Amino acid sequence: MEHLSHKRKMTIMVAIIAAMFFAAINQTIVSTAMPRIIAILGGMDYYTWVITIYMLTSTISTVLVGKLSDIYGRKPFMLAGIVFFIVGAFLTGLSNDIFQLITYRGVQGIGAGIIMASAFTAVGDLFSPRERGKWTGVMMAVFGFSSVIGPTLGGWIVDHMDWEWVFWIFLPVGVVAFFLIMALFPKVDKKKSESIDYMGSLFLTLTIVPLLIGFSWAGTKYAWGSSQIIGLFAAALVALLIFVLVEMKVKSPVLPLSLFRNSIVTLSNLTGFLMNAGMMGALIYLPFFVQGVEGVSPTYSGYVTMPMSISMVIISSFTGRWITKTGKYKRYALIGMPVMIAGMIMMAFMNSIWLAVLSMIVFGFGLGLGMPVFSLTVQNAVRPDQLGVATASSQLFRNMGGTIGIAVMGTIMATSLKNSLKSAAESGAGVDLTKLDPKVAEQLAAFHNPEMLLDQPRLEQLRQTLPEQVQPIFEKMIDMLRDALSTSLTTVFLSGAALLVVALVLVLFLKEIPLRTSNRMPEQAGDPAKSGKEAELSGTVAKQV
Repeated sequence: MEHLSHKRKMTIMVAIIAAMFFAAINQTIVSTAMPRIIAILGGMDYYTWVITIYMLTSTISTVLVGKLSDIYGRKPFMLAGIVFFIVGAFLTGLSNDIFQLITYRGVQGIGAGIIMASAFTAVGDLFSPRERGKWTGVMMAVFGFSSVIGPTLGGWIVDHMDWEWVFWIFLPVGVVAFFLIMALFPKVDKKKSESIDYMGSLFLTLTIVPLLIGFSWAGTKYAWGSSQIIGLFAAALVALLIFVLVEMKVKSPVLPLSLFRNSIVTLSNLTGFLMNAGMMGALIYLPFFVQGVEGVSPTYSGYVTMPMSISMVIISSFTGRWITKTGKYKRYALIGMPVMIAGMIMMAFMNSIWLAVLSMIVFGFGLGLGMPVFSLTVQNAVRPDQLGVATASSQLFRNMGGTIGIAVMGTIMATSLKNSLKSAAESGAGVDLTKLDPKVAEQLAAFHNPEMLLDQPRLEQLRQTLPEQVQPIFEKMIDMLRDALSTSLTTVFLSGAALLVVALVLVLFLKEIPLRTSNRMPEQAGDPAKSGKEAELSGTVAKQV
């Protein structure tokens, strides 16, 4: 698509960014609104499925569309993704119960996965690797911007409007994006020699579904060693083995195994996996500190994470421009990763809201430097005809990392919290309820659950029901719980920092191929004047691919 005029490319990018923003804002706007929606529709026991189904369908559609878009082009999938998302969002607003909500969020997830996979790959079609740096930074900024305004807007809507408008308010943006892409995005002819890998797609799906469900339920709904979790992991392993056998034999695999013989692709994907595992697994528990330890209300706790998004938006846009200007990218990952680690360590030892805000700013700064890099490294290291499947593999590893990270960090926090409460009881810092009046002991027993710290209104309500002479004991229990929760969160954040350290080590071994100024591989460009060093680099890429 390099033959397109600059003006045409800019107009297409406006449409792509509109589609991306439409998907991203509909994801972030739900976070603060969902508890209220669940309270209206009922079905609290199925709450996690609203999140899980979206994650499942978006992950599967992302990786499957990668290869298909290499065959049929990006345009039909971008249009299909927007349609799925619009239909899913509209129907979600019409939900009468939790089961309809789960079903329609699954439809939204399909659309989101298709949009995200197609959007990042379309940038690779439109621009050379050198130019992609700038646009990758812009697209990361779109994510950051949506995470800044989404939660606040979602909370405002459910407070002042009918909850349906959480899903409907941005539908016009999706409609505009659809018509812009339909009118402006070039159509690509189907590659006649390519066939669809149905069996590979099936077993890849059968690998992802039980794996993600297993990690989502482990440590929460079922114990890690339960037959249900072990059965899910065993099913995923069997499906994975069959998938590998299928991919070794088919003519046009949905996820070519040869892709992972490319060290740049493999290291970039593993780094993305670890980054998201550390980042998502730790950040998901930041509200536990803000609300549980510091006692800040949920409304204001959202403002604590906002500085991270703002700093990420600013730095990622600059990082993209710097990468485009220099053609170098590894240095930004090498700077960004230690900054992210520093931010995570600050979270581990924070003891005030202001220190939490500062740690968010530092973490967002590092995120803005490091995150745009790894999509570029993958796209720059593969042939143009593998752009879709390579980009999809990158997003697959990130999604898996986030899901697995959240599950593992949750188990770490639960285990650490249990040990902290046990240590407090053994050291005498806890309260022995057996020595109190049975009625008072029964009232105080409710406060032995650290989750009480996250429900400030209920906590205050129960406090007022206690006799005045019991208030000092109550305060001692709350302080003990807050200390235990703070200690366990320190363990969680340090674990996240450890994962980021491993990711930094992997980056050290990442080969840097200067970003090409053309979408064609060097041997395709037919430039006889290229230097010996460039020839050696291009030969390395060809061998790896």
